Amino acid sequence: MVESAAIAVRDLTKAYTETAGLFGVSLDVEAGSVMALLGPNGAGKTTVVRILSTLLRPDSGSVSIGGVDALARPEAVRAVIGVANQSAAVDQKLTGQANLAMFARLHRLPRTVARQRSAELLELFDLTGAAGKPVKRYSGGMRRKLDLAVSLIGRPSILFLDEPTTGLDPASRLALWEIIGGLLGQGTTVLLTTQYLDEADALAHDVTFIDGGRVIARGTPGELKSRIGGRRVDLTPASAALVPTLAGRLSGFEATTGDRALHVSIGDALADLRRLLDAVDASGIPLEDYRVRTPTLDDVYFHVTGHERPAGAETRKEDAA
Repeated sequence: MVESAAIAVRDLTKAYTETAGLFGVSLDVEAGSVMALLGPNGAGKTTVVRILSTLLRPDSGSVSIGGVDALARPEAVRAVIGVANQSAAVDQKLTGQANLAMFARLHRLPRTVARQRSAELLELFDLTGAAGKPVKRYSGGMRRKLDLAVSLIGRPSILFLDEPTTGLDPASRLALWEIIGGLLGQGTTVLLTTQYLDEADALAHDVTFIDGGRVIARGTPGELKSRIGGRRVDLTPASAALVPTLAGRLSGFEATTGDRALHVSIGDALADLRRLLDAVDASGIPLEDYRVRTPTLDDVYFHVTGHERPAGAETRKEDAA
């Protein structure tokens, strides 16, 4: 167990069926850091968050949150955590301001403190202009931002974010990243689940992958990407119909297919790239484009889970060299 861990979990189990649930999950999240919990749908991420936030009891295992036994003293844990689950906790009939006031009362904040804190959060999430409107008139992104604001009303030292940027536009996503960075500067610890692996790469100090209710890989983003080694080359044929044909003619290379491109793993040496391009040239299939890049967490995901990259799941190009 890591002594500086704000969250320490050992051998967590929660069985729904013989194949669904959690089966011996252990993890540590150091104080003042972000841990990204990643994995496919149904892997158990939300179940972990629900247990750690005292909303669900495990069948066995131990959970320490801020040094407190979360299973023995859940009420003490609730005093130091904030939670933003996938489903919004806000009341759609109330205004944004009224929602914040209600949660401030639940946290037993003095009235003047509650007003000040509500104003701060409305400004932080760019909701001041909509504070007096019923939440049912908010867009999906605005409701998500209000839900995140509510999770921060009590200034939690530990924050659980379950897919927090789902439904947010790119600008709002980046704004939330900045907010999380500010919270880290104040010493807040964050456990984050997300389907956006670039988000985990940008925010997380450590990453834990789970699949089938079990931990399958863990490390820093850099460590995990280095473990699969080498570089990646995205080959885009002149026609999407030629992707499977190209894959068949490059049988000596490790590759996954996307809708428009073939993603090939090579070493770091220039000779590896030459060998691949020579093989592409020998295939007789014309390329529209090719890009050389370092591995991403998307690559790690497909590598550690063993899942095939689905059609249309093209690798993001921002890392292209």
